[in-house]
Amino acid sequence: MVAPVTLRWLGHVAYEPTWRAMQQFVDQRGPDTADEIWFLEHPPVFTLGMNARREHLLDTGDIPVVPIDRGGQVTYHGPGQLVVYPLLDLERARLGVRALVEGIERAIIGTLAQWHIEAFGRRDAPGVYVGTRKVASVGLRIRRGCSYHGLALNVAMDLEPFRRINPCGYAGLEMAQVGDLGGPADLGKVADVLAPRLLGQLGLAAGIHSATSTWRQDVSSV
Repeated sequence: MVAPVTLRWLGHVAYEPTWRAMQQFVDQRGPDTADEIWFLEHPPVFTLGMNARREHLLDTGDIPVVPIDRGGQVTYHGPGQLVVYPLLDLERARLGVRALVEGIERAIIGTLAQWHIEAFGRRDAPGVYVGTRKVASVGLRIRRGCSYHGLALNVAMDLEPFRRINPCGYAGLEMAQVGDLGGPADLGKVADVLAPRLLGQLGLAAGIHSATSTWRQDVSSV
């Protein structure tokens, strides 16, 4: 029997309080705590992974830079980007870290295929790409056998801040977004397609109250 997962639509929320809420969720959860997946967007912020090199910050201007506890280098979050945080007990879900990363990537690829956007993942550089451009980033932290942080899918945002950094540590890496590739420029529409694909790829089941088409109407707080 697959334990149900609660899907939460948090809307537009500040980065640092949400990050702290993820940490608290992981620290306080027990063996029977239901898994959750949070869908949201952040105001403009650059985040630096634990091993990130500050030389990849080129000209951040007035956008704040937050060092955090995920893997990977530097990335940008901003309005119009769909951010998804899977808070999962990996042992209970029978998922290894590689399986989790690849499942997330396949869910994004399947979502983009809904709008005839051909995308792919790369073993040497996690994330999802369309041609030579990156459309989604993946960065995770595993603590106490549980995951947090997650994925960021560019939907309909100002991509200029990515030029202020070397995205994910790669100089000159260009970014793409769903709205420019022929998909919808609406985070909710993309989330509604991505959510069931993510559950399916990770072998998870949605909780009763979040399995309906109205799961985003009640904005949850963290």
